[in-house]
Amino acid sequence: MNEQMNIAKEKMQKTIKSLEHEFSTVRAGRANPAVLDKILVDYYGAPTPINQMAAISVSEARVLVIQPWDMSSLKLIEKAILASDIGITPTNDGKVLRLTFPQLTEERRKELVKQVRKYGEDAKVAIRSIRRDTIEKFKAMKKNSEITEDDMNNYEKDIQKMTDKFCADIDASVAAKEKEIMSI
Repeated sequence: MNEQMNIAKEKMQKTIKSLEHEFSTVRAGRANPAVLDKILVDYYGAPTPINQMAAISVSEARVLVIQPWDMSSLKLIEKAILASDIGITPTNDGKVLRLTFPQLTEERRKELVKQVRKYGEDAKVAIRSIRRDTIEKFKAMKKNSEITEDDMNNYEKDIQKMTDKFCADIDASVAAKEKEIMSI
């Protein structure tokens, strides 16, 4: 039974890690290479992440520099960035691409906060889904007489406590990210 709880805890921790990764891709006024993580370039017929094709560096607080290792891929990377939803047009000087992040307007900040809240809500839904699946496993074990009614009730309380803790962690992460966005 502890095995089921450990599996649930592990899945919930992965959900938190995934949420943190989502937060890192939110473009919040500062140049952050993680905004390019979801962009794939059609490189010799294979969808390839930009960070596997180029050196990505932050030259100034709001400027990201992308220097491809293969100069023939410069146009491909530029095309992929333009087709993406990051909302920044790269400048191409023939050797590198520069992404200049604009200052955030109040309206854009509010949009980003909504996006962050949605990510947080999606993570909480995933946590609750893990709880539900775990409880179903406990019910099946009880039905097969592997555990008693009291054991099942105790496990349900424990999984609920774990769920509440992880949901509180998500709320704290969302609040911290919102504060970061609004203070930039």
